[in-house]
Amino acid sequence: MTDLDVTPAHRSAREVLSWSRTGVDPALRNAVDRLPDSMRTIAGYHFGWWDEHGHPTGADPGKAIRPALVLLAARAVGGAAATAVPAAVAVELVHNFSLLHDDVMDGDATRRHRPTAWSVFGVNAAILAGDALLTLALDQLAGSGHPAAATAIRVLSEATQRLHDGQAADLSFEERGDVRLDECVRMAENKTAGLIGASCALGALFGGGRADQVDQLRLFGERIGLAFQFTDDLLGIWGDPGLTGKPAYSDLQNRKKSLPVVAALTSDTAAARELHALYHTEGTLSGADVAHAAELIEAAGARAWSAGRADDLLAQALVHLRATDPPVRAEHELRVLAELATNRDH
Repeated sequence: MTDLDVTPAHRSAREVLSWSRTGVDPALRNAVDRLPDSMRTIAGYHFGWWDEHGHPTGADPGKAIRPALVLLAARAVGGAAATAVPAAVAVELVHNFSLLHDDVMDGDATRRHRPTAWSVFGVNAAILAGDALLTLALDQLAGSGHPAAATAIRVLSEATQRLHDGQAADLSFEERGDVRLDECVRMAENKTAGLIGASCALGALFGGGRADQVDQLRLFGERIGLAFQFTDDLLGIWGDPGLTGKPAYSDLQNRKKSLPVVAALTSDTAAARELHALYHTEGTLSGADVAHAAELIEAAGARAWSAGRADDLLAQALVHLRATDPPVRAEHELRVLAELATNRDH
């Protein structure tokens, strides 16, 4: 038994994340250290380990919920968390590959309260660093020596393809004025929920779970992932900039067609028609414009609807979790992580 598998009972979500990071970070750093120096510098900067000159920093590394889900899913099926570390590293590498590319495509200048990698190192360099992380993720699984490695590679590859499909849909929405709500939900299922579902499935595979347990934990993760996207989209409009690291109303300033926005635009209300006109106004939206857009989304009922959907999805996720018949501690800790991911007060 390793230190990763000796843990106290009744931990909070923050304690679980700290435990996971302690177990995963050394392996993640070792993996990144294998990259060519040009890619390693950018990746380490993106992860918050050092500045653009390679000097160590205390930058916010993010919550790293996905690798924690991998470790806990392994425990939920009776396995040891330590056996799932390669899968946890792989998931975190894929997630950060997507963030590097998303920042480029969205033109975001800040992430976690500091300049994004592309704005420091350039667009081309950031894209290449993202590609390097994706390749490294698959190498982690292939080199793990685990009996489920081949299956795990297929699971992660499928989730990555879904992520690409979701991102392509998200980008296409920027050019369209007729986005349907079901399209927007499907985009979120592919772009966000697929990888979180794969995180839980990979943990169950590396923990030696039965096929039905792997399936139920995948569904648990997918429901949590979609609930997280609803929550994140709400925070993209009404979140506290001091906590989110993004400017107030950032999604509206970018005229992003997020879930609450599309729900409002398709609500067939007076607020929907006014929001449509505002979203299609030429030029940059003023501070007063985006504040009014937020009021219109709420008036259309989309804020309450999105919050309700997040709550329903969380409840569905917990049903799938209980269906795996997990140990009490693993069930508790997966539940508190799910609640953290869907917390609208952070």
